Amino acid sequence: MENNFDVIIIGGSYAGLSAGMSLGRSLRKVLIIDGGNPCNRYTPHSHNFLTQDGKTPKEISDLAKEQVLKYKTVQFHEGLVNRIARNTENFQVHTENGDEFGAKKIILASGVKDSLPDIPGFKECWGISVIHCPYCHGYEVHGKTTGIMSNGELAFEFSKIVYNLTQDLKLFTNGTSTLTEEQTERFGKNKIGIAETEIERIDHENGQIRKVILKGGEEVPLDALYAKIPFEQNVNTEDLGLELTEHGYIKIDHFHKTNVEGVFACGDNTTMMRAVASAVAQGNLTGALVNKELADESF
Repeated sequence: MENNFDVIIIGGSYAGLSAGMSLGRSLRKVLIIDGGNPCNRYTPHSHNFLTQDGKTPKEISDLAKEQVLKYKTVQFHEGLVNRIARNTENFQVHTENGDEFGAKKIILASGVKDSLPDIPGFKECWGISVIHCPYCHGYEVHGKTTGIMSNGELAFEFSKIVYNLTQDLKLFTNGTSTLTEEQTERFGKNKIGIAETEIERIDHENGQIRKVILKGGEEVPLDALYAKIPFEQNVNTEDLGLELTEHGYIKIDHFHKTNVEGVFACGDNTTMMRAVASAVAQGNLTGALVNKELADESF
């Protein structure tokens, strides 16, 4: 494998592969590096993506990879990036296995890593019946007995979206509520119960939630639970001094540029709109924008 490329894309899931296709069709020498551990690997079906609705995430990504690698200037490397450095001419990307590659431009399509809470049963249900996105999963559980695990302003705004799908709804703040008095009154008006007691465990059958058990013994039957949980970036953003938003996402402008010249970002690492269709759209645009910058520099 060659060691020098026009563009290195870190992350070979939907955003990264989509960017790779844009660049491959533009005859750019591209290397996609991916560790093979996508955050939606637990999810049995992907939704809200035209022509792909209901397929497994792996089906979509496998077909995407096959199609992208038909472009001869695009290569794929399995590995985990542990360091990105910059010299006077280009970027140097180092992997955990000791491989080193160079590129004029970097696209971070590296996604995020969810920080799952230490609640027995949560991990087993994550992506199946403990879900993150009403657009990805909400239709399948609409009208069912549903919970939301969140708190404060985020819980209030998120509940509005879920309430449109089901009014059989309960909020689990998993500790003292930080809702305002006005927000609490709005929940009461809409007959949404609020449980402030911490969750002890989740009872389930093969990942399908049956009930939430609160500390103290109260049992709350549920068919689905939305959970807004913390995350961390999959790449070391301090290597290059990348600026993050207040919510922990990589900060980009309208051209998907980061604050570091030559480094672009797209996909789940830049936005809370975590969906396959969104990632593909972002990757497609980012690839085109990077190609334009390369063209400007060489013309």
